[in-house]
Amino acid sequence: MATKPGSGKRAILVRREEVVEGGHHGGAWKVAYADFVTAMMAFFLLMWLINATTDAQRRGLADYFTPNNLLSHGTSGNGAPFGGRTPFDAGSLVSDRGAVTIVPGKATPPATPDDEEDPPPAEAVPAHPRGEATGDPAPAPAPAPAPASAPPPPRTGAADRPAPGLKAAGEADAEARAEKARFDRAAQQVREAVRADPALASLARQIAIDQTPEGLRIQLLDEEHQPMFASGSAVLNDRARLVLRKIAPILARLPEGLSVSGHTDAAPYRNGERSNWDLSSERANATRRLLAEAGVPDERFRGVTGNADRDLLLPADPFAAENRRIAIVALRDGHAARP
Repeated sequence: MATKPGSGKRAILVRREEVVEGGHHGGAWKVAYADFVTAMMAFFLLMWLINATTDAQRRGLADYFTPNNLLSHGTSGNGAPFGGRTPFDAGSLVSDRGAVTIVPGKATPPATPDDEEDPPPAEAVPAHPRGEATGDPAPAPAPAPAPASAPPPPRTGAADRPAPGLKAAGEADAEARAEKARFDRAAQQVREAVRADPALASLARQIAIDQTPEGLRIQLLDEEHQPMFASGSAVLNDRARLVLRKIAPILARLPEGLSVSGHTDAAPYRNGERSNWDLSSERANATRRLLAEAGVPDERFRGVTGNADRDLLLPADPFAAENRRIAIVALRDGHAARP
């Protein structure tokens, strides 16, 4: 405040300060910061989940998000469960690596002794003119001309018939091809029956079908949190009953005999009153009873066995859920149930 000289009045000075603000920076940094915080939260959540789950659960999660054929046991590489290997590529009975495929085709007629370089059998050696058998085949005399009214003599020589060994081999080969065709058709029918039922979609990966030297094998495998039987029980749950009722009509149409075997993992009973032998035998017999109720004749069964943990599907992981399974085998001709 100032006063002009000689005026007697006060002069009032007003001081104004002008604030100049910077330009608007926008909110892009907020979006970037939010993305960073979200990513860090997801990362720590992932770390927590990995630490809180078991190895079997992590394997199941990886298989769930991995596109693969749930009904095929022969997958391999990055798209298969169990790290690129299947439960069927190791064992004393079957291997799905380098398996020989038999393609059905027309049977060729068996060769006759005339086409072979070996000498004909003894009965094909022509007789001596006097009726005595000789070691050196002598030229047979020319047959006498038959009367015009007489029918031509029947051809009864051994050269007119195929060799017995070749005939038996040809028949056995034809039977083997027919049997393989039946097994292939039955396996495809089981897969289609499971695939067509929405209630069985979650169990498709627990059904394994393959052909072994014994015959056509259909296995029902347990998975973590998806067992076929309650723990320590021989009572089939509803889903397992539904699967067996789908399989039973297909097995009933096969002429081969059947064997049923039960398997457990290596976890022992805590009390000494029961054992895995009892449990596996009871589960196999419960499966046989349900198949019989569903239409499979009882005389078709050749054996019902309990193997406990002596035939693990995954020997490297004896406590894996896949070791708990039921195996149903349509036996090849001449094969009895494996003890």
